[in-house]
Parts: sequence; C-alpha cells; structure tokens
Amino acid sequence: MTKSTSAYVHIPFCEHICYYCDFNKVFLEEQPVDEYIEALLKEARLSLIQNPVNKMETLYVGGGTPTSLNAEQLDRLLSGLREILPYNKGEFTVEANPGDLSADKLDVMKNYGVNRLSMGVQTFDDRLLKKIGRKHTAQDVYDTIRLLEEKNFSNVTIDLIYALPGQSLESFRDTVERALALDLPHYALYSLILENQTMFMNWVRRGKMQLPEQELEAQMYAETIEAMEKAGRKQYEISNFAKPGFESQHNLVYWNNQNYFGLGAGASGYLGDRRYKNRGPIQHYLKSLNDDQLPILEEEYLTQKEQIEEEMFLGLRKILGVEKSVFEARFGQTIMEIYGDAVEKLKRQKLLVETDSRVFLTKEGLFRGNDVFEKFLLNKDN
Repeated sequence: MTKSTSAYVHIPFCEHICYYCDFNKVFLEEQPVDEYIEALLKEARLSLIQNPVNKMETLYVGGGTPTSLNAEQLDRLLSGLREILPYNKGEFTVEANPGDLSADKLDVMKNYGVNRLSMGVQTFDDRLLKKIGRKHTAQDVYDTIRLLEEKNFSNVTIDLIYALPGQSLESFRDTVERALALDLPHYALYSLILENQTMFMNWVRRGKMQLPEQELEAQMYAETIEAMEKAGRKQYEISNFAKPGFESQHNLVYWNNQNYFGLGAGASGYLGDRRYKNRGPIQHYLKSLNDDQLPILEEEYLTQKEQIEEEMFLGLRKILGVEKSVFEARFGQTIMEIYGDAVEKLKRQKLLVETDSRVFLTKEGLFRGNDVFEKFLLNKDN
C-alpha cells in the first residue's frame, strides 16, 4: 500500500430520486440513518486496520445527498471521519443539493475543515428541472449561493448536465451563461448518459422520451469549451473546467489512477492492485458490519496489463494526458514500447498528440474519446 491515499465516502440517502440517476440511493424517510453513520465509521476503522496508511490527501463525501442529513447527523459523520482517517489538510469536499443547505449545516462543515462544496445544479431551466425529477428551482441555486457567500464558502463547483430530453440550444446557452455569471472557480458539465434501471431508460425504451440528436449534443459540448475558455475557466479534463489552482484534487486521484478507499454502501475503492465494491442494499451493508466484517461484495486483483490499460483510459481524460516518465516509472516500460502502433495510427488520424514528455488528445480527440480509448485495449486488434 502507498503511504498516501484518498477516501470517497458514500451517503445513499435522498429526499427524492432523480429520473436519470443510477447511483446507489434510497429515499431518506424511515431509513436507519444514525445506524448507517455508525456502521460507516466502523468500516473506516476496519479498513485502516487492514490497509494502514499514514496520510490522506483528499476526502470526498458524495451520494445520494450528504446534505439530506440533519446538522447533528452531519456533525457525527464529519467528526468521526476526522477522528478516524489520517486526513490533516488537503481538499475536503462535500456534495450538496441547492435548497438542502442551511446555516447550521454549513457551520458544521466549516468546523471539521470542509473546504470545497460540489453542488448538483444540472440546469437553470425550471421546466427541465421538473422534467428530470429535480426538486430544486433556479431560484434555490441563487439563494444557496448567497448563503455560501455569507458563510465565506468560496471554493464551490457546480455540475450541469446537457443533452437533456427536450433541451434546446437556447435553453442550454442560457444555463451556461447563468452558471458563469455566478463567477465560481470550478464547473463540471456532463452529457446525459442513459443508465439501465433508471426511469429515463424505461421511457426511451417505451418510446415515451427522445433525447437531442448527436450533432446538437456535440455543438453543446463545443460551445461549453468556448464559453468556459472565454470566462477564464481552463479545461483540465474532458468534462471539467476550473480557474488555475482550483482543479478538483480528489477527481485527479481517479484520473491519475491513484489509490482511494471507498467507504459506505455501494462505494468502490482501489488499493494497491485491488479494486473492490461494497454491498449496496443498506441492510446487507449493515449486517456485514454488525458481524465485524468489511461489507465487500466483490473484488478483483488487476493484472499489470489491466493497470496499464486503466492508466491510459483515465489519464487521457485529462487535457495534459499521460506523462511518459510517470508511466515508465510505474510499469518499467515506455508508452511507445507498448502502444507505439496505436499512438502512430491515432496521430495520423489527428486524434492524439505525442511530445517528448506526454501523449494527449487533440481537440477532435476530445469529441471522440471512446474511439481513442478503445485503441488502448491490449487484446484488441487495433
């Protein structure tokens, strides 16, 4: 195990379920929230006994909706995490929904060193918000931002989704404009992905819903890049834009293929060469921990070949791409020794650039990421 790592902490409770979401989540009402928090802290203790680390660089509490916890529950969770995990300073993020934040919850977060908030806004179009199953309105976003300013929370990021059902280019442009007018240091914009076992997927299969054409989706992405650049938010990953110095350090752990604990029901972790996933249903998760067992549902040990593939898939999501020296130090071979043919072919197709120090996607490569990534599957005939 490495001396330094990170932790993702999953809070599966939501006050409503969005139509597009396939994350592990349950309605908050009548759930054993307090018992869950204690079990999660127990998992953190057991995990560190089995995988001791000296230091944690980043903590990320996501969901679900962490801010659906009340202030007392949030206090118990954050105080426990700070007591158990070897996190001293770095980036400490909590996900929030507009309208869920209150002054007392923000005071609790400040007290335990939370220094970054990630807010799921999705769109500023109230009609669309209703259509995708969100319970907040655009006004809730403004009210929450005002509260954050009052509490001196400046490191705030918002997530937006584009290519939503029925979303016009005009509506999308208005959302980007209104988001940038908030002058936040970080923005993440994702195109809608239809996931199995979501209401959206069911509706599309039954012909009850249509998504925008691919050309419109590509145009929305192109306009996003342009608007963000113009506003001084530098693209540092396919879907992420930040003022210099405000890049998400926790997400960079994922893209740099580094280690992290996954704590909570349905959470995934990556330690050494082992990827694992926890049990999702809350009662199954609680039962494991009541029996003093880690709640692991499945785990796999990655071969070097699989680690190499992941290094390329994940690293190429970053605008800077994959550093040759880091790759060679990690795997004892150069990128060109392993992938020379694929790199040359992608360079000819103007999808990839190779310099002395790194390989990275071209502008066109950003739009065709999946076509590029599959060329780095070592068993494929590329």
